[in-house]
Amino acid sequence: MTGKTIITCAITGNLTRPEQSPYLPITPEQIATSALEAAEAGAAIAHIHVRDPATGRPSMEIDLYRDVVDRIRARNKSLVINLTTGPGGRFVPSVEDPRVAGPGTTLIQPEKRVEHIELLKPDICTLDLNTMNSGGEVVINTPRNVRIMAERMKVAGVLPEIELFDSGDCHLARDLFADGTLKGPGLFSLVLGVKYGFSATPETMFYARSLLPPGAIWSGFGIGRAEFPMVAQAWLLGGHVRVGMEDNLYMSKGVLAKTNAELVAHAASILKSLGASVATAADARAMLGLG
Repeated sequence: MTGKTIITCAITGNLTRPEQSPYLPITPEQIATSALEAAEAGAAIAHIHVRDPATGRPSMEIDLYRDVVDRIRARNKSLVINLTTGPGGRFVPSVEDPRVAGPGTTLIQPEKRVEHIELLKPDICTLDLNTMNSGGEVVINTPRNVRIMAERMKVAGVLPEIELFDSGDCHLARDLFADGTLKGPGLFSLVLGVKYGFSATPETMFYARSLLPPGAIWSGFGIGRAEFPMVAQAWLLGGHVRVGMEDNLYMSKGVLAKTNAELVAHAASILKSLGASVATAADARAMLGLG
């Protein structure tokens, strides 16, 4: 790959659980501090979810997002902020009647999933295209709902980062560009290693890359033990990279990462050992056409 490589750090996510690691950032202060530390270690983009400070469980409270964004911006105005719109798309059918939502369902209107984007106007926000089995749950992102969210992102002036979990997502993305819902060349993330989605292998990443629109800017990342191998693989195939506690909690087998900065620093060392140059936040802004 020529040019500089962007490292995104996914700070906390919504599936990793506090009981899995005592180091998982939970409060707005912890999430913001972790993002700032990751930036110091080489991350140009911070991908942000928020959590209920009392329980550590995923949250969609706009005030929590605002708190995190304000804390980051007060100390680092260059770091590219990427807020999630993923929560609100899970369906768990009840045992008695599969047409009725059971415990764990988070489905809400697509308009509500982007309220914090319209209010806070981050640099980037995610746009998930996957409808898939995910453990015992189903993630639902219908083309109609995706189009509604994409239009609101466009009006807000926020760049969508299009997350692709399987080949059907790639074909949907191409349709969205063809009908003008999205404008090219597009920013994409290939999510590898989620069960029943793209597997975290070189062959799969190569195939997924081949389905992207011409000129696309993309990153590829692996879940769990695949995180660091996929850093190298993404760079070899011309992509950018992502690491962070949303995707993986370990530095090596049995050794928990104490900070997101550790994960970023290790990714940066892998890239540099391959001959890559790591992008600064200012570099990333120029590459992505951000202010």
